[in-house]
Formats: sequence, C-alpha cells, structure tokens
Amino acid sequence: MLLSLLIFLPLLGSLVVALLPERQTAAFRWVALGVTILEVGLAGLAYAAFDRSAGGYQLLEQADWITLPLGRLGIASIDYLVGVDGISLPLVVLSAVVMLAGVVSSWTITHRQKAYYALYLLLTGTVMGCFVALDFFLFFLFFEFMLLPMYFLIGLWGGPRREYASIKFFLYTLLGSLLILLVMIGLYLSVMDPVSTALAAGFVTDPSALTDEVIRLLQAHIQAGQLNPAQIVHTFDMRYLADGRNYLPDAFLNPAAEPIVLGMPARMLAFWAVFLGFAVKLPIVPLHTWLPDAHVEAPTPISVVLAGVLLKIGGYGFLRIAWNFFPDGAAEYATGLAGLGVLSIVYGGLNALAQTDLKKMIAYSSVSHMGFVLLGVASLTAEGINGAVYQMVSHGVLSAMLFLLTGVLYDRTHDRRIDSYRGLMQPMPQFAILTAVAFFGSLGLPGFSGFVGELFTLMGSFQSEWIPGWLTVLGTSGILLAAAYFLWTLQRMFFGTAWSRHDMASVLTDLTLREKLLLVPLGALALALGLFPNLIFDLTSQTIGQWLIRFAVE
Repeated sequence: MLLSLLIFLPLLGSLVVALLPERQTAAFRWVALGVTILEVGLAGLAYAAFDRSAGGYQLLEQADWITLPLGRLGIASIDYLVGVDGISLPLVVLSAVVMLAGVVSSWTITHRQKAYYALYLLLTGTVMGCFVALDFFLFFLFFEFMLLPMYFLIGLWGGPRREYASIKFFLYTLLGSLLILLVMIGLYLSVMDPVSTALAAGFVTDPSALTDEVIRLLQAHIQAGQLNPAQIVHTFDMRYLADGRNYLPDAFLNPAAEPIVLGMPARMLAFWAVFLGFAVKLPIVPLHTWLPDAHVEAPTPISVVLAGVLLKIGGYGFLRIAWNFFPDGAAEYATGLAGLGVLSIVYGGLNALAQTDLKKMIAYSSVSHMGFVLLGVASLTAEGINGAVYQMVSHGVLSAMLFLLTGVLYDRTHDRRIDSYRGLMQPMPQFAILTAVAFFGSLGLPGFSGFVGELFTLMGSFQSEWIPGWLTVLGTSGILLAAAYFLWTLQRMFFGTAWSRHDMASVLTDLTLREKLLLVPLGALALALGLFPNLIFDLTSQTIGQWLIRFAVE
C-alpha cells in the first residue's frame, strides 16, 4: 500500500495539525517535517520496488468506490485505482523531495503556523494523488482540490499583491479544469469497462477469461443493438480510456465515428480542450501570465513547490491524458504544438533577460524551460519524450534550488532587485558558490541534469518527422538565452567591488546550517542526475517504448 500511504499520510498529518492546540507552534512544523521525511522514504521504497524491465503500471491498488445503475444509461463505475509507471514514478520521487525542501524552508514562517502547515500537508497529499491516480475521476478530484490549499497559501502568506496573484492563479487554473471536465464526461460516456460489461452481460464468468475475441463479440452485440444498454458499464479507468477497442460504436468520441463539432472532428476538439487545460498549468505562452505574479507574491516555500512540482502536473497531463487518450490529435497537430513549445522557450528567455527582479527572472526562466518539455512531447519520439520527463525532474530540482537561494537573500534584506547587490562573493562565498552551481545547472552545463534534459528533447525534435528542422534550431536559442540571463545576473550580483543598498556587515551574512542542509543536497542531486542519467532513463525508457509502439506514432 505504498501509493495509498503517499496520499493519505499527508492528509492524516494535516488533520493532526488541525487538531493540535494553537499554542503548540513548534509541534506544527515537526509534524510536517516528520510526514515529509516519511514521504521521501516511501517514494524511495517505490523507486526500489519498481521493475525496470516491465513497462506497464505497477504497485496497483484497486477498490470499488461508486457503482450506480442508471437504467438505459448503463452502469456508472468509479474506482479507487492508483498505480505508477516509468512516467509517473520519477515525478512521485521528485514531489517527495521538493515537498520536504519546502517544509524545511518554511521554518521562517512565523504567523498562522497551524493553518499554514495544515494546508501545506493537504497540498502534499493532493499532489501525490495526481501523479498516482489511474481513474480519471479520481485524478480530477485531486487536480481540482489542489487549487484550494495553493490559493490560500499564496493569498494569506504572500507579498503585497498576494490577493491579486492568488485569484489570478485560481481563475486561470479553474478555466483549464473546466475544459478537462467536459472532455472527461465525454470520454466516460464513450467508453465501456470491458471486464465489468462482459461479466454483467454473461459473456464471461471470470475476469481472467476476457480475450480480444470476447471484446470483439461485445462490440458486435452493441453495434447490432443486441446488448441491453443497462448492462454496459461506463468507466473512468485510464487503462480502458486509452484503448480504442473499448469505445462504444456510436459514441461521441469514438475514433471511427468522427462526428463534426464547430467544423472540427470531435476528437480533435477534445484534444485541444484537454491540451489547453494542462497548458495553463505547465504553463505555455500565451497562457503563462499567472505564473510570474504567483511566484513574485508567493512566500519562498510555496514558490519552491509551485516551480518544483505543480508545473510538472501540466507536462504529466499531456502524457497521461492528452497524448494517451488522443494520439491521433497529438500526431495531427505535432508541428503546431512544437511551435508553441519553441515560442515559450524564446519568449520566456527574452523576458527573463529583461527582468530586474531576481524572482521574476527565475519565473520566466521556468516558462522557457517548460517549453522544452512541450517540444520533446510533441516530437513523438523515444528520445524526445524521455528527454521531456527528464527535463521535468531536472527543472524541479534546479528551480527549487533557485527559489530557495532567492529566499535566502530576501530573508536578509527584503529586496530581490538584481541591481541592489554587487560583489556578493566577498561577504557570502558559500551562497555565491551554490548560486553558481544552480545557474550553471539551469543553463545546461554538461555534467548537470539540465544539459541531459535539453539535449534529449532537442535530439528527439531533430529526429521527428512532424517537426521541421528550422523550428528545432530556433528552439536551441533558448540555451543561448539561458546562458545570457544567468551569466549576466551572476556577473552583476557576485563579482566586482562589494556593494549593496543594505548594510553588508550585519545583514549579508553567509548561509546558516539549515540553509546549507537545504541547498547542498539539491545541488548534489542535480549533479548526480547529470552524471548518471540512467537513474531516470532506466525508469522511463521501457514505458515510453511501449507507449510509442501501442499508439503507432514512431
């Protein structure tokens, strides 16, 4: 029950914090720290238990949740179904590490601690639920519920414009959720659970007896009107939603039916709706404008979680839902999708180059780096998709480190302006060295994880039959732009004669032990992933190889 523990342990911790007396402020943070340490341990156990040679779902847990007979509308079936494969497991481990880093950095939160840690643990549980849920309804439940704690964590503990930033974040993400909800309902009405339907209709008496011939016989009986509609079991099970054999013959989203809606095939329209829903979360230009505001106003630990984990749910949604359920749409629009990825790479990089606020620069760099994820996914090649998953993990580690470093400076001076500092190498040498590690890792220096992710996404894009070479060449400019804004910032803030708008002797002190315990492991992890990329590729390659064969898009 590793995966259930990953979900419900933080939820239980949130409840414990909520029930503790208000005066026990120290207990709140220690409960949160203990829970997130256990989360890292559980994620490590899942990583160790995963069979690298198998590409399917593993560590499955399934239980009936809701079964509702609806007469001629069939039978509604919703299961508690969780599992991981080579795409989701790296993100589960990443989430556990980043959420732990967020708790340790939350030691500076001094007001409303009870509410803060209760909401933080609630967010942790819902994030884990998103990455392990294999029932679309269950996934959507976690995806939606995640908005609530994030809204309050920004709106109550953020900066001067926190209300504006939190409302903007909530509305943008809610709009994307509504698009996903519409498609989820359409898929549910279009797909049957072959096992439950065969059992209900008497075709088999044992689920293990279900074969392709039985499924074809089921389809023939449904097509001929010989099967009682009340015996058809509709499902949200992602394994069945991704299999074209399970679509009802006259269903709205059946690949063979192709009804036209607003001048576009229904499945293509559904693909764009799901894509836009997750593109808001990634985010992709021009749906990105909520991100800089949310990052600037959020407290440091929440910026760490937002960049390190929440953005990855957008990329994960592309693979698990949009590309998985609508491979025809992914292939049809691959060129345009790659173009959006390159637009995000270049636009985010140029905006990062123009920023004077360090936190805003890092926020726009996230937009640019997430563009590589879309470019890799759109390539529909093994190299590109492996690189996209790797890029999400790499960016999660490095962006968490970057926002933690920004928080170190802000805690001392309450000033994030790049031009407020010069020569920080002298008063803060340890801080300067770790900042250089994070900057060089993020700009793609060989030996760090950022290089591997970008290399493989670009390799996949160059090899893709859907993406023109000039578009990939344009995408490589993102690496040049990253070098420009990171190196320019490093030169302006850390070299030259020591100077600051603030008292350097008493304010600009070097890293504390707690800050080093946060930053050094993240820097070491970025280096380890860069030197040993098979830590991730051993998980992803088999799953993605089977994924590409299954949908015949190589």
